[in-house]
Amino acid sequence: MGRKSTKENKNIYQISRENMEYSRDTAAEKMGFMSSDRIEKIENEKSLPHPEEVLAMAGCYKNPSLCNYFCSHECPIGIEYVPEIKEKALSQITLEMLATLNKLVREKDRLIEITVDGELSEDELPDFLKIKEELKEMSLAIDSLNLWMDQTIASGKIDKNLLPEDF
Repeated sequence: MGRKSTKENKNIYQISRENMEYSRDTAAEKMGFMSSDRIEKIENEKSLPHPEEVLAMAGCYKNPSLCNYFCSHECPIGIEYVPEIKEKALSQITLEMLATLNKLVREKDRLIEITVDGELSEDELPDFLKIKEELKEMSLAIDSLNLWMDQTIASGKIDKNLLPEDF
């Protein structure tokens, strides 16, 4: 195994590789199509990774959150449209989801009133924006749950073979 890095400001890709206790050479060998030099350029931020490289690293390093990180921080389209998903405990995700669901249940009738005519009037806009924000919170909670599940599968705590094929 190669020497241990003493670099202080390691990026997420290097941290993920080192968490697996892989040298760059080992990681390159396991991924098959990336060289250790390419991994070094990505880790030293001399080059941005390509999406297929991030997918390979996420699988190799058993860290699906690398994909969300890439999309929300490095991809020009993703920076605009993909929120960063923070890893959380299942209990926290569940409580956030239930809290948001409770808010949405209370707002459901108001949303129907606002949208029934297919128009959004000036006086309806504040309520609509509030409901839209609550829906965004629900979307983030769902994304957090999906990331938690992907991490749990990647770590081997759930056998992917026990899940339906389309999962």
